[in-house]
Amino acid sequence: MRIDLHSHSTASDGTRPPAEVVRRARERGVDVLALTDHDTVAGWDEAAAALPDGLTLVPGIELSCNQDGRSLHLLGYLFDPGEPVLAAELARIRGDRLLRAQGMVGKLRDLGVDITWDMVRALAKGEAVGRPHVARAMVDAGAIEDYEEAFTTRWIAQDGRAYVERYALDPVRAIELVRAAGGVCVLAHPRARRGGYVFSDAVIERLAAAGLAGIEIDHPDQVPEDRARLRELAAALGLAATGSSDDHGAPTGDRLGAETTDPEAFGQLVAGASGGDPRVQDQGRESR
Repeated sequence: MRIDLHSHSTASDGTRPPAEVVRRARERGVDVLALTDHDTVAGWDEAAAALPDGLTLVPGIELSCNQDGRSLHLLGYLFDPGEPVLAAELARIRGDRLLRAQGMVGKLRDLGVDITWDMVRALAKGEAVGRPHVARAMVDAGAIEDYEEAFTTRWIAQDGRAYVERYALDPVRAIELVRAAGGVCVLAHPRARRGGYVFSDAVIERLAAAGLAGIEIDHPDQVPEDRARLRELAAALGLAATGSSDDHGAPTGDRLGAETTDPEAFGQLVAGASGGDPRVQDQGRESR
């Protein structure tokens, strides 16, 4: 069984609509897929309605958090999106995403980059506007040749010339909110050095004590040495060791299923959740 627990659609910063994401996942031999758009569940219903035979959908989210002034991401699964406190926090995060993106566009224009807010909004077909949309607008405007070039200190990387801070949850608080909504949390790519997501064992231990359920280990941006250490840490802390493609469509090379999760680890996550169930097709009709 091939289980991919991290993917994105146009509901946030992916380039494929949710319906296309699930179709492509099945075509690539994926059996279980989590849709984890940034700070939104807006893609869940479209993905479920288009779910092909043989594919199980895990409703999820990638939550924006702040750890000591640095961006940390948590993957939340199988929670109740209607839980009022969590829903309010997600709405606040999405609102501040808009303000931040507008601020970055202003800074980039001051630096001579000929992009507009309308360009960014047109690329952000969903409700969660993020830096990838700004980066794609920069490529379209001819300011940079490569999408990844935007995520440097020259442009919109953290501490970059056009970077703007935004509201984000403390990760312990985020874990508490997801658990209160019946879900489970996995720490996303904690040693993805290229993206600057490098967190110490002590941070991971703190999150485990707060109720973290797993660590994303097999990820395209994590090298074998870091994966080995994370696997040791997950075992010591009793956390599920997951694997995921973190696919965003074209920007990441349409890599659905490139990394996968062991069924036993997936079962551990499902057993810890009570806010929702994986979605499957039953004779052409979606059921839970």
